[in-house]
Amino acid sequence: MTLGVLAVLGMAFTMFAGFWTDWLWYRSVHYSSVFTTTLSTKIGLFFVFGLLMAVAVGLNIWLAHRLRPPLSAMSMEQQSLDRYRMAIAPYKKWLLLAVTALVGLIAGASASSQWRTWLMWVNGVPFHQKDPQFHLDVSFYAFDLPWYRFLLGFGFAAAILCLIAAALTHYLYGGLRVTSPGARATAAATGHLSVLLGIFVALKAVAYWLDRYGLAVKSSDFKATGNWTGLRYVDANAYLPAKTILFCIAVICALLFFATLWRRTWQLPVIGFGLMVLSAILIGGLYPAIVQKFQVQPNEQAKEAPYVQKNLKATREAYGIDQAKVTEYPGKSTTSDKTKLRDQVDATASIRIMDPNVVSPTFQQLQQIKAYYGFPTNLDVDRYPKDGKEQDTVIGLRELNLDGIPKNNWINDHFRYTHGFGVVAAKGTEADSEGRPVFTEKNLPSQGDLGTYEQRIYYGEKTTTYSIVGGPQKEVDYSDNEREMTTSYQGKSGVDLDNPVNRAAYAVAFNEPQILYSGAIGKGSRILYNRTPKERVEAVAPWLTIDGDAYPAVVNGRIQWIVDAYTTSNGYPYASRTTLGDTTADSLTATNNSRAVVAQQNQVNYIRNSVKATVDAYTGEVKLYQWDTQDPVLKTWMKAFPDTVEPRSAISPQLMDHLRYPQDLFKVQRELLTRYHVTDAQTFLTGSEVWEVPDDPTNNSGSAVPPYYLSMKMPGQSAQAFSLTTTFTPNGRDNLSAFMAVDSDPRTSDYGKIRVLKLPTNTTVDGPKQVQSQFNSESAIAETISLLSRGHSKVEYGNLLTVPLDGGLLYAEPVYVRGGSLKYPLLRKVLVTYEGRTAFKDTLDEALDEVFGVKGSTRPPETGGTTPPSTGNPTVKQALEDAQKAFDAGQQALKNGPDWDAYAKAQKDLQDALKRADAAQSKTDGTGGKNGDKNAGKSSAENSDKSAGRNSDENQS
Repeated sequence: MTLGVLAVLGMAFTMFAGFWTDWLWYRSVHYSSVFTTTLSTKIGLFFVFGLLMAVAVGLNIWLAHRLRPPLSAMSMEQQSLDRYRMAIAPYKKWLLLAVTALVGLIAGASASSQWRTWLMWVNGVPFHQKDPQFHLDVSFYAFDLPWYRFLLGFGFAAAILCLIAAALTHYLYGGLRVTSPGARATAAATGHLSVLLGIFVALKAVAYWLDRYGLAVKSSDFKATGNWTGLRYVDANAYLPAKTILFCIAVICALLFFATLWRRTWQLPVIGFGLMVLSAILIGGLYPAIVQKFQVQPNEQAKEAPYVQKNLKATREAYGIDQAKVTEYPGKSTTSDKTKLRDQVDATASIRIMDPNVVSPTFQQLQQIKAYYGFPTNLDVDRYPKDGKEQDTVIGLRELNLDGIPKNNWINDHFRYTHGFGVVAAKGTEADSEGRPVFTEKNLPSQGDLGTYEQRIYYGEKTTTYSIVGGPQKEVDYSDNEREMTTSYQGKSGVDLDNPVNRAAYAVAFNEPQILYSGAIGKGSRILYNRTPKERVEAVAPWLTIDGDAYPAVVNGRIQWIVDAYTTSNGYPYASRTTLGDTTADSLTATNNSRAVVAQQNQVNYIRNSVKATVDAYTGEVKLYQWDTQDPVLKTWMKAFPDTVEPRSAISPQLMDHLRYPQDLFKVQRELLTRYHVTDAQTFLTGSEVWEVPDDPTNNSGSAVPPYYLSMKMPGQSAQAFSLTTTFTPNGRDNLSAFMAVDSDPRTSDYGKIRVLKLPTNTTVDGPKQVQSQFNSESAIAETISLLSRGHSKVEYGNLLTVPLDGGLLYAEPVYVRGGSLKYPLLRKVLVTYEGRTAFKDTLDEALDEVFGVKGSTRPPETGGTTPPSTGNPTVKQALEDAQKAFDAGQQALKNGPDWDAYAKAQKDLQDALKRADAAQSKTDGTGGKNGDKNAGKSSAENSDKSAGRNSDENQS
């Protein structure tokens, strides 16, 4: 008995712990209304529909018992049943309660899962758009029809369960007989069961009527187009009238069943039911097949064209691609003198040679600083001002990496090592002389162009475990050359563990008993969990679908994670459906599951980027901002969860600077545009203009090429805009058919404007796969690649960027080498091609100069070069030339193996040369070598020590 009581109490407390910790977490993030609204809705649906089902089943069992015959027939069948009747007689009430409770629990649990459907039905707002068939507002299909279907399904379940329960009760008490002579059912049983059958048939009539409207959102396979949603010719001209006729027949049949209350015979209802089944086969199945075979197939395009036109219009509206501007693009340059195009390249695009999906190991090696820090596999691209001009920037956060903690134990994992530290950023369009990123924000604590900001990162993409902060146990902050810095969390995030009930609840919830009794937890201790940005946004807004790529930005002195969120529906009439998981998959999600969109298998036919969310990396504060002010789905959810979404006007200008067009929405739209870029039904039906998203030519995964962020100028634009770009190829071929870009800068009026450049079908323009193949097949390039790959080195290709230029298309691709001793990729070459001309050079400028035939370029040297400055002292000049030669020899030694003996000799020669330059300059200006060329020499020395010498330190130590 004691063990049983303890077991029950343990189970009860486990359930309580889950509920209580959820409530505490929602309260800590100030979204308790989401928790209470969701919970109250689930509880309400559970009890209402659970009670309805229990009452319906219980009432019919009780009624069948009341209608039992006073005397059972004297037969072997009834004598066998007497034993069961006598066995359950003392427990009839308890048995009735048990049965009704069981079906009530099951029904209530099923109904509670429909809380989204209920809230959307209760709070639905109109779309102010009508479907072309029934002329009903789209909100009927998106908000009303799903709830009606749930009610209908619940009604069918209740009718069937009541019918089974009543039939079993009647049989048990003699109202129904199987083997006994005479009538098979008493009049009372006949009347009771016929009414239940009549209710079932009446519900079927309602189902036929709703099926008429369901045709507008019905998915089917259409040979001409594949996936199809909405009515086709056979639906409008065969299924729709058939459903109406079947509705009438079902109503008549239901009335015949109800009439048995007076006639007490099954003859007419059975005839009516048979007629309904036969009609369903002939009218609902055979007739549409005949129409399809003999009317549609002989002239399919003419018959289906009006319905395809409706599908085209609805699909383009539902996915926000109805305003996509498709323009013809020649695919060939209109300028005969290609040298004139060289200067246009810089004005047309800021070609990014730092690929955020390749250089993460480089960030890791050069800026990790401590083993317990780490960077995500894929970095992000943003834009930050530099000298009054915005530049594309590759950015990542130095997040906590528990695998690198010196000694893993419970205290270290959850108390001492609790957060990451600082932003690391690099120019997207430059690399230094060694092929490394040119960092604009680096070191620990971070320093650079971003100014002063809170650098501690308690919430991030790699932070997946809980931490207990703010108590007596100090946290490791960061280390300098002298000592290890400690800190104590000062934020208000997390849940207070002062309360012993809270500690016990979290000990149970996390299956960690030490939380209950550990001395490391004391006054002020707080537990932080649900720490990834996507987890937090999904928890506070469970009605949103979250983009697969949250990205960081420094805003107003804080690191903010920016998360794009979508409202979706699968009830937009005539709009074709797509599966989010399939549509948003590409070569990056194939290798990094954390970038995959939430709700992988969600089938939708309406999507909007209606919410921009932020998560503070220090406090974990979540803010939701209304982005699409016209979206009726968002308005519906804002009615259901008031005061959870802030207005768009609350977005600060500083935050607006870093918002961008989301990748997952772009991927969905580009997939739809492979077919729905055409607006003519006849062309759509022929399939002659179908495109496809090409496979990533730089990746062997066989997955689609990811879209790329790039500052560029499309034809017709006056200036560069931060854009998201992709390419299309014809279905089954590798040549280019179109180029697509969307303006991603919300500060411009063109934000979200989709531009598609359609190439002529009568000419062939190389696509990404062909360009990559051309790169690999040229003998000079192949030899260089082979040389770069020697030993244990590995060549890695970066993003293959496509830029429209003067009617043609410019391709640029960075090439990285990951050396045997250098465990991170360095930019070594840049591939560029334009209209058959290909260059493979050390820098982008050199490659562009060669492609466009520019000789003896007078462009200024790249920042970070080591060209000696001019000097009037010949001794200084000679010393600096010797220093340059030594520096070059050192770099060559690093590339050759590396050869550390040669490198050490070169470093000694470099130091000797710089000392000679310093001494000579001191004699010249009498300043002790503090001015003039001393600074230049010092710059060269620093470049040597910091860029080349660091390799020796990092690899040999």
